[in-house]
Order: sequence, then structure tokens, then C-alpha cells
Amino acid sequence: MFPSVPTPPAPVATCRAMLLAALAVAALLLLVANDANARSRHTVEHNADGSTTARTGVVRAAPGGGGVLRGRSVTTDGQGHGSVRSGAAVVGPNGATAVRQGQSARNADGSASHSSAMAAQGDRGTLQSTGAATRSADGSVTQGRTTTATSAATGNSVQTSSFRAY
Repeated sequence: MFPSVPTPPAPVATCRAMLLAALAVAALLLLVANDANARSRHTVEHNADGSTTARTGVVRAAPGGGGVLRGRSVTTDGQGHGSVRSGAAVVGPNGATAVRQGQSARNADGSASHSSAMAAQGDRGTLQSTGAATRSADGSVTQGRTTTATSAATGNSVQTSSFRAY
């Protein structure tokens, strides 16, 4: 019922999209939350077909500037399938930004998948990381992650990738 979770896009494209999202969050925080102000919302929907969806969202402004926006959604279908999606964006008082998103799914046959990505940017440089893992119904697991860090001072980058199947 739940499709496989796709592998996240390339780190550079992910970073750009996530940083745009962080800027949007920064603008939202300036508009809706004053210093030391937090707002949250939680809903649960029980449907006639046996499925359930729970959602939580939080927006919080920090006293020294900046803030956080987080969201999470959990869905089950009443037949052993479930999925979780979450995301967060942070803006620091110095203008640094960080964003993260993740999604996981579990199927009734025991197979599961997860993918996540994060990006951060500050006066010292940038960091992007994407990863994914899958478990098949027979228990075999495949996982991988790619991370890139770039120095703002020198422009030099370092990248690491890992892949494992067992």
C-alpha cells in the first residue's frame, strides 16, 4: 500500500531547496512569533477504514533571535502498514540556517524504508547530507549516505559516501 521511499536528490539540489525552505521559515517566524513565543498544534484523525493519521507542528522563536519550525505526520492503515514524515528548519540568531527532512515506511510483510536529508549554512561554511536505507521482507538491508562539507573561508569541500548491503 505504501510506496517505497525514494532516495533523496543530489546534495547540492537538496541544499538549495532546503535553504529556500529555511528562508521561508525565517520570514514566517518574523511574522507570527515574537520573542520567547511558541505555538504548537496536534491533531489525530481516526478514519472509518481503520486508518489513523496524527500530525504535530511547532513554531518557536528564540529570545536572542532566530527560531525553529518542526512538523511530523504519522499514518497507519490498520493493516500493518505505516509511514512517518518529519521536517524541521532552524534559523540561528546569527543568521545560520539548518533544515532536515526524513520519511520512513513499514509494510505489513516486514519490509521498510527510510530516507533523510539535511543541510546547514553559516558563516563558516555549508554542510549537506542525504541518506537512505531499505529492508526487504526477507531481512536483507541496503543503506547509503553521502555528506559534503564546504568551507566558507577557502571554498574547499570534502565529501564522503558510504554504502552497505547485508
